[in-house]
Amino acid sequence: MARRSSASNSTNKGNEGTDPPSKRHRPDSRDDGVDGGEITLFMPPPDTHATGHSDIRTSSLASSTMKLSGHKGSVYCLAYDPQGDVLCSGSFDSTCLLWNAGGNCENINVLSGHKNAILDVKFTCDSTKIITASADYILGVYDAMTGTRIKRFMGHKGIVNAVDVCHEGSASLVVSASDDCTAKLWDTRVRGEVGCFEDEYQVTAVAYANDGNLVYTGGLDNCITAWDVRQMQKSMKMKGHTDTITCLALNPKGTHVLSNSMDGTLRTWDIRPFVDDASGGKKRHDKTFLGGTHNAEKGLLKCSWSADGTMVTGGSADRVVHIWDEPSAEEVCLFCHLFSVSPGFCNSYYSYS
Repeated sequence: MARRSSASNSTNKGNEGTDPPSKRHRPDSRDDGVDGGEITLFMPPPDTHATGHSDIRTSSLASSTMKLSGHKGSVYCLAYDPQGDVLCSGSFDSTCLLWNAGGNCENINVLSGHKNAILDVKFTCDSTKIITASADYILGVYDAMTGTRIKRFMGHKGIVNAVDVCHEGSASLVVSASDDCTAKLWDTRVRGEVGCFEDEYQVTAVAYANDGNLVYTGGLDNCITAWDVRQMQKSMKMKGHTDTITCLALNPKGTHVLSNSMDGTLRTWDIRPFVDDASGGKKRHDKTFLGGTHNAEKGLLKCSWSADGTMVTGGSADRVVHIWDEPSAEEVCLFCHLFSVSPGFCNSYYSYS
């Protein structure tokens, strides 16, 4: 998919600048001269036991590890388009950068217009639009081809922490989570919100069910709440975490949701219908993944599934990218960084710090 190149002030050699007023920002420089605000893409190692060769390429990246530099502040979120051709990064510097997801990963566009940090970003399922969530209380809707902002969603009265889109239903449906204790539904075809779920605590994570009939939220109450979109009311609540939930992600089949929490664990939950969560019955909590950590920064660290649903990963404050085998819940891979990381999956593996 070709996109207009208008990123005159962003290259993959890094830039320096000052950050706008925002939420407390972790430092982007260290005494050793290493800069933050960078994205790293890893090519999964080849199966040398099966092939007998170690130089077989398994992705379209120009090198096994790619570092993408251009943001002037910490990178808080990343999203691939559904085809895996374009990567979008959102930063403390109030911009999103679009990158080619193969070859030399050139910066191809800049999305601007927000007045505060970009905390989450998603492509719509038809790849035509990009939805951004910002600390300026606003959601932005951008044309993925031109990078032009075509709409703003204003209605939240607090920082917008997370956003998600309907993956298999209408490409126009969006849900957002905010510090104003609400999760709001939006339709890119109309002005204003089309629904609102009111919670008792700040909402820090949100996920849209594949069929668009349920929305899952997590927040300061340490619980995952399911909301029925048709009846606009709570459907169920899943308990198990002991601290704030920072991210939710549905697996590709839509049968389980992955959660990252400040209690230092990632957990999967069975969200299929007719699972008995009563005492003595089957619990919706499925697996727990140990190894990641959170720190005093209280960042909203992300989590993600691999495209085939066999691996999971989650952000960690120990400067290490952790990857677990989902069926066995065993840690299978580690990558080291210089800052706290929050990773994700596509055809290749990416992380940011």
